[in-house]
Amino acid sequence: MESWLDAFLPAFGLIGLGAFLKRRLLREDAVWAGIEKLVFWVMLPCLLASSLSSVDLGALPVAGMAASLWLALLLGTAASLLLARAFGQAHPGTTSVLQGGIRFNNLLGFAITGAVFGAPGTALAAVTVGLIVPCVQLILTVAFALGGGVRPRPGALLRQVALNPLILGCAAGFALAALGGLLPGIGPLARSLGQATVSLGLLAVGAALGAEALRDRLVLQGATTAWKLLAMPALTLLLCLALRLDPLPASIATVFMAQPTATTAYVMARMMGGDAPLMAAMTTLQHLVAVATLPLWLAILWAVLPLA
Repeated sequence: MESWLDAFLPAFGLIGLGAFLKRRLLREDAVWAGIEKLVFWVMLPCLLASSLSSVDLGALPVAGMAASLWLALLLGTAASLLLARAFGQAHPGTTSVLQGGIRFNNLLGFAITGAVFGAPGTALAAVTVGLIVPCVQLILTVAFALGGGVRPRPGALLRQVALNPLILGCAAGFALAALGGLLPGIGPLARSLGQATVSLGLLAVGAALGAEALRDRLVLQGATTAWKLLAMPALTLLLCLALRLDPLPASIATVFMAQPTATTAYVMARMMGGDAPLMAAMTTLQHLVAVATLPLWLAILWAVLPLA
């Protein structure tokens, strides 16, 4: 019981503290916008790069993880589009359902996998993010571009995906791992930034959540949340078992797919013509429900997989 509290109380406690600070102490939107920009553009790429730089990629089942994660994301994309169609959503609402169905809160994923599985879990978490982010960003970039009625240009799509700071951080980490790791002096600096990422990022997650729009299309929200927090991790776990992944990488892949959608999904919806109110409501609901579903998935993994 103590280990479970150690894993979940700090993560969700920081989210709750962020919500409290936004409403009571640091009410200025500019403060949190600056924190989000710092985490997204500087600190999280440092966490990814420093975590991946010390990984022996040849000893990891990267191909098996990629196959299970990418196939789950493709199936999740198809299911999300069908769900939006079943509820009669126009293109803006469809993109929000898609974001709610396949995106994930990587900061919460790092916090939980690091607390439960230690340093090996953090390293595999970085590999997981490196595999998921490019795939998700490419899917979403195409989905938003199709809404304008203009065929997206492949070069522009690839450039937008390639310049994503999370992808750049993953690419730097993979390159550093191949070259033998971070240089003396640079390594401690990158690790220091990375260690502060999760705490500061989860505070920003809490500040971004709000219950004001929760009643908007609640049935659609509930269906998307059930798909994201229950069906997607179940699908991922089944694929991992079918591909005979070892217990630890299978667990990390499943835990990340069980995460609620990213809080930056609201910003993407607002900036690229999505349904921002629906996205805000869906993000809040998924984080509330994840308080119950994430411990459930860890219990399932412990029961199904021979974890030490």
